[in-house]
Amino acid sequence: ICRVGMATSRHVCSAISKRCFSMSNRASANFKDVVIVGAARTPLGSFRSAFANTPAPELGSVAIKGALKHANLEPAKVQEVFLGIVVPSDCGQAPARQAVLGAGCKTSTIVTALNKMCASGLKSIACGAASVELGLQEIVIGGGMENMSMMPYYIRRGQIPFGGAHVVDSALRDGLTDAYSGLQMGACADIVAHEFGITRNEQDEYAINSYKRSAAAWESGVFKDEVVPIEVTKGKDKVLVNRDEEYTRVDFEKLPKLKPVFTKDIGTVTAGNASTLNDGAAACVLTSVEGAKKYGLKPLARILAYGDAATKPTYFATAPALVIPKILRLANLKVKDIDMWEVNEAFAAVPLYTMKTLKIDPAKVNIHGGGVSMGHPIGMSGARIIVHLVHALKSGQKGCAAICNGGGGAGGMIIEKL
Repeated sequence: ICRVGMATSRHVCSAISKRCFSMSNRASANFKDVVIVGAARTPLGSFRSAFANTPAPELGSVAIKGALKHANLEPAKVQEVFLGIVVPSDCGQAPARQAVLGAGCKTSTIVTALNKMCASGLKSIACGAASVELGLQEIVIGGGMENMSMMPYYIRRGQIPFGGAHVVDSALRDGLTDAYSGLQMGACADIVAHEFGITRNEQDEYAINSYKRSAAAWESGVFKDEVVPIEVTKGKDKVLVNRDEEYTRVDFEKLPKLKPVFTKDIGTVTAGNASTLNDGAAACVLTSVEGAKKYGLKPLARILAYGDAATKPTYFATAPALVIPKILRLANLKVKDIDMWEVNEAFAAVPLYTMKTLKIDPAKVNIHGGGVSMGHPIGMSGARIIVHLVHALKSGQKGCAAICNGGGGAGGMIIEKL
């Protein structure tokens, strides 16, 4: 079993590393073209609100069911699943496995939970693509899930000292604090904004536009096909949650007046121009062109390239600007060839830095809002931005998704709508 597992890991790593080949060399390397045949997500719940008592695995099950329904595929056909989750504490053993079995997949389905911080969901889709690309599996699901509302507090083992135990917030400890400097993610974003001349006004204006874009998208029905409603229990009643909560929770007059949260002297990141703590899940169904024909599935989008980049941990907010050129080269594309960009809004400073550095047209970036206005369930967001591109792109258009992650990294993926 260990040898098989090690061999499989080597194969998947080999597929990812061989992405260094240009697209023209893929046929000679016997790689399979990977297509997305289904994509769905849950609504995004605000912190301690709609999904306050809905564990991450349950959200994951809903997203997987939704993606399979979108693909018109039976759960029994799924052979492997990769699901991102950053803080699995108190979810119970093997939370990704719980989500998969909860969606009705067979017990023989191979399941892997993956933690690449905020890029976990995107990396899970990339790992799924590698599995299909190498011909290891025919039907694979990649996605991500997180319930930040239910992240527990920790009390470390050992004798409790006089005066009581020290309680640690798992969301801060394992999700939102740089392990090397001890700075919270927002303080790191402050450093990037300060050093690269991204002003408070720019960040506030960007955030306000994000909220307005999300509201307009919901009102015009942009999200109706990608979002799967969830029925939750609230007191004695059953409530149907069918749209995101966060984008409605804004006061445009107060936003520019909010005080910096993380840094006193150079701080420009506030509660208004940063993403919020949220709950949700997203999933994509992947197969090859041959697999789509075999199972009678309609390819919605083709994955052209994916990859990762990394820099100093404190400068994680700059990492999307490093991964994007990498994957553009792999796909033999240039910035001007991309019709729609999804650059995750962990903080407004992230897409602002990325657009400025790579000279990307702001009119093509996060046109329906993003993490600032919609919310940022950290294990889910990387998958959400792929799901949205699948639904929002028009036939023949290309979309690029990029997301930074704690520790100094970023993941990216380019798809083409079919």
